[in-house]
Amino acid sequence: MRVLFDTNVLYSAFTSKGFCEEVVDEAAGDCLIIWSPPLQAELVSLLTRRNKIGPGAQAALAAFAELCECVEPQPLPAPVCRDADDDIVLATALAAQADFIVTGDDDLLTLKEHQGIRIVSPREFWKILVP
Repeated sequence: MRVLFDTNVLYSAFTSKGFCEEVVDEAAGDCLIIWSPPLQAELVSLLTRRNKIGPGAQAALAAFAELCECVEPQPLPAPVCRDADDDIVLATALAAQADFIVTGDDDLLTLKEHQGIRIVSPREFWKILVP
């Protein structure tokens, strides 16, 4: 199973012990995790702005990046999301032929699916991973 975690899910996983961390950890053992340079840059920027990028976070990011298949997103032919900034998530998932996008972003969740890629919340994905 090929899965892309949106930045909001990864931010929660890296900054607090909780459900998103459990979902990402579980997926790391069972799935191929997709990532892209723009999504990595977004997460690093978010962590930096919120002062959460100490040595522990840097080590965790490096370890996470090693687990991921990194792809270059291809531009979409036309905007898809009502928030244009979310189109990079779709472009990354399409480039990697992902099966799932896991997100907490309502602008993505409202789509439910894009070109065969299911868009689900962390809770929905957990139910798929751990039936």
